Amino acid sequence: MLLFRLALGCLLIGTISQAQTPTQANVSYGKHERQVLDFYQAKAEQPIPLLFFVHGGGWMTGDKANPDFLAKCLENGISVVSINYRLISDASAEKIDPPVKACLDDAARALQFVRSKATEWNIDKQRIGGCGGSAGGFTVLWLAFHPDMADATSDDPIARESTRLSCALGFVPQTTLDPQQMQAWIPNNQYGNHAFALGSMQEFLDKRESLLPWIERFSPYALASADDPPVLLFYDNPPHLGQPYKDPPHSANFGAGLEEKLKAVGIEHEINYNNDYAHMKYPDLFGFLLDKLTK
Repeated sequence: MLLFRLALGCLLIGTISQAQTPTQANVSYGKHERQVLDFYQAKAEQPIPLLFFVHGGGWMTGDKANPDFLAKCLENGISVVSINYRLISDASAEKIDPPVKACLDDAARALQFVRSKATEWNIDKQRIGGCGGSAGGFTVLWLAFHPDMADATSDDPIARESTRLSCALGFVPQTTLDPQQMQAWIPNNQYGNHAFALGSMQEFLDKRESLLPWIERFSPYALASADDPPVLLFYDNPPHLGQPYKDPPHSANFGAGLEEKLKAVGIEHEINYNNDYAHMKYPDLFGFLLDKLTK
């Protein structure tokens, strides 16, 4: 499905989970049929950390089944939530403009809903990490870098919950929705116009100036600031900024481009290119989550 599921590193650390029945399945966090999540509860007496998983698929396809690191999380006292969310087609049918707004807003609402269940589900609200691949990785980076969307004055108790993450791990994620920036990093990139219901990358470039407020609101690169949590990005290819790539939406150039911003603002980060663990603080990808959520 996604490149990271085929990557050797993922196979070695066992991120492809065995089928497991959720503790609670298809829990609704909204009215739409895709606004549902699965909850897998680890055994513990005290409130414990949680991994919040967002599936990939370009916001156009995908499903919450078989979240990554599921078995490892449960074995290490970390519960897991995996969400579905409205796709681009659903948002377009509801005339949401731009359609990607529905995908991202759903992830934020689902996270707030999970926090509202903290007592019932034995979750430590302060230790929730995000994980996802491709567009799912983009989404968890967006949550990690976006200012807290909690509304303390809301009559809705769910809306009063935080949308902040303790850490974020993204597999081959895109890191910006600025078409000019994407093509500077990856000249042959034709990905991203669909998020704004545009028919081509050229149309996206032509309308960039009018879309900049949305682009800056949605792009992890634009949102990253010094108070944001640690992140780890994994790409199964080496970066060559400014060079074309055979699979542009999953190019490591997205990571290299974001890394410049992460360094500039001082966000703790690790980027693993091509399963190179020699320079990493952690022995494997799950080690990052284990460190940030349990220590």
